[in-house]
Amino acid sequence: MTSTHRSFPDRLSRRRLLTVGAAAAGAALAGSSADQAWAAGKSLPTVIHLPNGIRPEGITIGGGPYAYLGSIADGSVYRADLRTGQGRTIAPGPGTAAAGLKLDGRGRLFIATVGTGARVVDARTGAELASYVLTTESETFVNDVVLTPRAVWFTDSYQPTLYALPLGPGGALPDAADVLRLPLSGDWSQVPGATINANGITRTPDGGALLVVQTGAGGLHRVDPRTGVTRLVDLGDAAPLVNGDGLLLTGRTLYAVQNMQNAIDVFRLSPDGRSGVFQRRLTDPDLDVPTTVAAYGDRLYLPNARFTTTPTPDTPYDVIAVER
Repeated sequence: MTSTHRSFPDRLSRRRLLTVGAAAAGAALAGSSADQAWAAGKSLPTVIHLPNGIRPEGITIGGGPYAYLGSIADGSVYRADLRTGQGRTIAPGPGTAAAGLKLDGRGRLFIATVGTGARVVDARTGAELASYVLTTESETFVNDVVLTPRAVWFTDSYQPTLYALPLGPGGALPDAADVLRLPLSGDWSQVPGATINANGITRTPDGGALLVVQTGAGGLHRVDPRTGVTRLVDLGDAAPLVNGDGLLLTGRTLYAVQNMQNAIDVFRLSPDGRSGVFQRRLTDPDLDVPTTVAAYGDRLYLPNARFTTTPTPDTPYDVIAVER
């Protein structure tokens, strides 16, 4: 590939990768004392019904009891109250599909827009704050996203490349020309054709590198953010992550969604993310091809993408809560 974007090592340093996503996840796991008091007196719903035809893919939860979901039907963003199950569309879709999304501590939603780019939306007002062209390749699938203090990273399921939006002082959004590209090498072997390659992304427990699941090949890769060199994570005798999708890291625990298996595989990682031990598999009879996962309190929340069901404007969709 050719590119006029600046190289990653010129802009970011490895030691800065300790993710703000970890802080957000910690806040989400704890919740506020008010939310905990509310939950003590009432039961949180285990199934949250979404608008028919929304076709959810990504999910993110901040410190409050609200989940945000992106639609691959039209790119709209829906916010659901985890306490009541009620919700509303906060940002209408631009007509381009929305896949993975993450909420930062400034109330900004970073959204992978599948085709070639990314959008940034104000989670309070739904206003679009910025949009970016991440690649000009003819075949591309910008799929998932993770936050770090200095950059926002995106995977591309059809190209062996990660994209980064470098953040300025105070988390300032970059200019369009500042988009960075990081070609993947090392143990990475791109599977040609329509197979999903790079998919879910998170960081290592020590914040020193990134973790990317390669769905079609079933491998979990540790990515050096300076060079793009990857090494397969040693997961012992665990079954390959051939249906691996969204990733969620809390401490040293990695939750890996196995979409077609309607399951979440749980691993205990080494601090540097070079190895891990399979601990258990979580599932629920209500899961129907879940794609991504977010946490709040003692629960994991997964949107049912229902990829094995022919989508129509009347097809029902929901989010399922699974006890951790």
